[in-house]
Amino acid sequence: MIETVVESIRVSLVTQHRVVILKEVDGERHLPIWIGSYEAEAIAMELQGVTASRPLPYDLMRSIIDDMGGTVARITVTDLSDDVFYARIVLRQSGRELEIDSRPSDAIALAVRAKVPILVDESVMDKAGVLLSSEDEDEAEQETSSAHPELERAEDVDTERLSVFRDFINSLDLDDFDRKTGN
Repeated sequence: MIETVVESIRVSLVTQHRVVILKEVDGERHLPIWIGSYEAEAIAMELQGVTASRPLPYDLMRSIIDDMGGTVARITVTDLSDDVFYARIVLRQSGRELEIDSRPSDAIALAVRAKVPILVDESVMDKAGVLLSSEDEDEAEQETSSAHPELERAEDVDTERLSVFRDFINSLDLDDFDRKTGN
């Protein structure tokens, strides 16, 4: 398993679709995963330290797990099949580990609240991981509004199948997301 962190959430100006970008902790590959707008907002709110006036579903999930004597141990992105990502939430309760099937977006929203590792199976990263060019990483670090990273092949990736991700990521503008959330 490869440990990752949420590097950013981006919004396409054209389609308004969202993508969460996971980055390897000990590497340079990035994993783009398309997610829904509500999940994107929930992840972004937690990362920005914004508290909702009422608990979001992920806050509720964490409260239920805590109240039942459990803890979230980690989440794992376990598979990519037919362009669909699969994830598991790993819980600890009474000395045992439980694995619960989840959408990656929901698992990531819970993981950022519980401050637990986000792990990606090596086969998933090999299939869908991408490298950002050095120039584009520098632009992203400076948070310029015109940064549209060009993706490069990470390993032996099926570039035709991943072209939909490349087109989507190239159309993203992180500044537009900030305007939509009122930040």
